Amino acid sequence: MARTETERRETASGAGREGGQSVLVVGGDIAALEAALDLADGGAEVHLVEKAPFLGGSLTQRATFPDSGVPAYCRAISMIRAARSHPRIHVMTSTGVSGVSSLEEGFEATLRTGPTRVTEDCDDCGACVLVCPIKPYDRFNEGLTLRTAIDWPSSPFHEARPNIELETPACQEACPVHIDIRRYVGLIAEGSYQEALAVVRERNPLPAICGRVCNHPCEDACNRGRQDQPLSIDALKRFVTDHEVTLRSEGKLTWPTPPRKTRKEKVAVVGAGPAGLTVAHDLALAGFTPTVFEASPVPGGMLHLGIPEYRLPRDVIELEVEYITNLGVEILYDTRVGPDLTLEDLKKKGYKAIFLGIGAHKGLKLKVPGEDEFEGFMDCIIFLRQVNLGNHEKPGDKVIVIGGGNSAIDAARTALRVGCEEVHIVYRRSIKEMPANPWEIEAAQEEGVKISYLAAPARILGESGKVVGMECVKMQLGKLDASGRRRPVPIEGSEFVIDADVIVPAISQRPDISFLPDDTELEISRWDSFVIDESNGATNVPGIFSGGDAVTGPSTVIWAIEAGHRAARGIIDYLAE
Repeated sequence: MARTETERRETASGAGREGGQSVLVVGGDIAALEAALDLADGGAEVHLVEKAPFLGGSLTQRATFPDSGVPAYCRAISMIRAARSHPRIHVMTSTGVSGVSSLEEGFEATLRTGPTRVTEDCDDCGACVLVCPIKPYDRFNEGLTLRTAIDWPSSPFHEARPNIELETPACQEACPVHIDIRRYVGLIAEGSYQEALAVVRERNPLPAICGRVCNHPCEDACNRGRQDQPLSIDALKRFVTDHEVTLRSEGKLTWPTPPRKTRKEKVAVVGAGPAGLTVAHDLALAGFTPTVFEASPVPGGMLHLGIPEYRLPRDVIELEVEYITNLGVEILYDTRVGPDLTLEDLKKKGYKAIFLGIGAHKGLKLKVPGEDEFEGFMDCIIFLRQVNLGNHEKPGDKVIVIGGGNSAIDAARTALRVGCEEVHIVYRRSIKEMPANPWEIEAAQEEGVKISYLAAPARILGESGKVVGMECVKMQLGKLDASGRRRPVPIEGSEFVIDADVIVPAISQRPDISFLPDDTELEISRWDSFVIDESNGATNVPGIFSGGDAVTGPSTVIWAIEAGHRAARGIIDYLAE
């Protein structure tokens, strides 16, 4: 059996050459080794911490040492041996820093050491490599292949015996926010449901929402799927959030204590969608008191306005938002940033940083003949927003939805629910290329939605100023286009007509940037999205950040959460300058 993780604390008092000081050096690459040797030679007591089970880092992948002709292998071996044999250097491999706190003199670091040996009496038989069920990405090979959790000692860089190197598993690597899936699934198996949910919330502030609408790329990467079926990772997340709701309804659980507010800087978050809520959540945990400005009367952005209630109950959204507001986040509803409250006004009110999470709520045009001539057009987003805000009046009896994404499926299934007699989806590619979740497509067909694959609108038909149908043309798939999918090509003479009194385009959306002045300094792409620094979410205007659909166009909830985390880190770093 492998040894379990252990935690310990090291105290550091500074760095220098006068001796008598304790220094923590994190990393085992060239810079860390040189710094450790230099500090130790100067008299400091050095604790060299490396998360991998061996020293050397990228040196093990180099042909020659940087800026010299010396083979990297020889130089690395020399430096590693010097560090390990130095009397004032304490090497700790398979160890990471999990926390740092300040002391009167210096600081204290909390270190977490993972399993370091397969067994203490290992005889190098190699059987562990053959049977190991854990298949993380092989970082040494830039993640192009999988490996086992056993790090076999194939060179002098490694330890003398096989190590357990618990690198990120495939499912966690595939998750955009890198939730520690292995840990929370294990806690659920032990019956530790609240502890499991706490692990999920370390990286996902909207677990109950994602438990219902996430496209769960983690399950696509799950190693178990190579044997039979992937673990139901997303359903397990939903289970622990539902368990918490039960405990709270029974009065057995209260809201967590809000973190102490240690930062005075004011931060404005424009938009209460998943990206904006994530930014506000992270800033609140960091000691800020962010203010969220939301144009609609409800929180959630597209979660509330675009996803139907049968897929995402409104009390689930309200619960998630209440958890975040209890951290000290203020949300101002029916407050639109625009002509009456500009970005400059926010700066004048003392907001030192602004996050723009406006989403992508503006539908695209079909650009086919007759589109602007007849009454009976309703953009998908407008239709879903009306229904989700309480207007359940059916738009017509026969409805055509154009598109193949989740929004198109949502619009079609919603149309049936408000009383439309016949609903038809027209999609220009085959079901294989359809971007909607496969389980949503199957559910729509089971409910009676008719889907015409390999078909595209050619002309809108109307009488007396109103839509009566749509002429479509059959398509065939040609060569690959920029999206990596085969381009649909019209088949000459294949036109056919579908009767309808309402047509709902659902071919994509873009951000609505009409709230910005014509002379805005913000860099905008040709898709009306904000151009940002991908590392921190910063726009070209200092102090203004963005992320989510406002940057990428329509995407998934989990990717919006990832963008929110990134921007929150960028804002914290910006305000620390």
